Amino acid sequence: MKKNYLDIVDPIHDFIRVYDHELNIIDTPIFQRLRRIRQLSGAHLTYPAAQHTRFEHSLGVMHIASQAGQALNEKGIIKSDDIEILRLAGLLHDIGHGPFSHLFEEVIQQKKFSHEDFGKEIILKSEIGDSLSKSGYDKKLITKIAFGDSKLQYMNEIISGALSADMMDYLLRDGYFTGAEHAQIDHKRITQSLDVHKKKLALEKSALYSFESMMHSRYQMFKAVYFHKTVRAAEVMLLEALRLSSDEFGFTSFNIHEYVKLTDEYVLSTLISSKSSKLKRAKQFAEDYQNRKLLKCVFERILTSRTNLGKTKTNELRSSISKKSKIDESEIFVDSSVTPSIPLAPSKNESKHIILITNENGKSTAQEMPISQIPVVSAISGFMNILRIYTHQKNRKKVEIAAKSILGGLK
Repeated sequence: MKKNYLDIVDPIHDFIRVYDHELNIIDTPIFQRLRRIRQLSGAHLTYPAAQHTRFEHSLGVMHIASQAGQALNEKGIIKSDDIEILRLAGLLHDIGHGPFSHLFEEVIQQKKFSHEDFGKEIILKSEIGDSLSKSGYDKKLITKIAFGDSKLQYMNEIISGALSADMMDYLLRDGYFTGAEHAQIDHKRITQSLDVHKKKLALEKSALYSFESMMHSRYQMFKAVYFHKTVRAAEVMLLEALRLSSDEFGFTSFNIHEYVKLTDEYVLSTLISSKSSKLKRAKQFAEDYQNRKLLKCVFERILTSRTNLGKTKTNELRSSISKKSKIDESEIFVDSSVTPSIPLAPSKNESKHIILITNENGKSTAQEMPISQIPVVSAISGFMNILRIYTHQKNRKKVEIAAKSILGGLK
């Protein structure tokens, strides 16, 4: 009998089973382009093995979403058809990512776009949507669940949020490929312990310590990897190159056919081979990035406020440091890296509670527990906010003295 699936070898999950109708989507050029978008944009210049991409992460999210769906199906909460919808939503949750993943997001946000907007457009209006419809799936419903917009909140939360397949896969995968020892997550315990209460995703209380451990792992990964000062140095350069070339590439024109050509190497090689005088500075950043000639961090401060400094304050700071150091503003870079310590819910609001289910004597009770009351988690709850000033090696001393003089008393 002919098999209707393929088993893909994966270092995180051992084997990821992919069915024929999923393979039809994976084999499309639009999905294959995710192989050319690194999961951690510039982190490989600090952690050389961090070459993994959005492609294998998407397969991993599908796999964990499937395990979560299976656990809920065995508890009689969802139907077996819903497992397939979760798998497809997990597979497609990152389909709209642009080059350099979240860095590209920072550029298009200024035009009020997000990778989710591109993702919705791709699923609904490309061959991927056609493939879904042909296989008998509701592409609109899958799009809504993939991007947290469906009325079934617990389905949204399996894809993104504090108990999501997305976070479980990226922490495990990023930890493995960077070699960071922080991301030790018992994802199988968490998925097996999932439940639903009042249409919201819940967790059996006995798995609370696994949730605590995962939140702590995420916090450590931000400190050690995602916000590492050298990782951010590379990303600040990429960001500058992307901003300077935004008009030239038409990054924000929202043309799907042009958009799907944009991958990490395509953007870098286009910039490096450019003869345009308008792109001279962007080209220099791209070349320096490629040759790992990175900016130097001359000032770093962990802030207690939760807000990103914003464009106005960043520009003011840049201007003040420039005047004091007598170094041109274009040579000074202010980086304000902010993230909530607890991941956002699919609604993009901060996750404030976790629903815990206790099963005793055949009776099930639910308790909505504020995350701030979970000991390990409360210690890290709030926002991680790091302000850094970068410049080129030749200006290092002057900018450092000016930054320390201006920012010395900053809280």
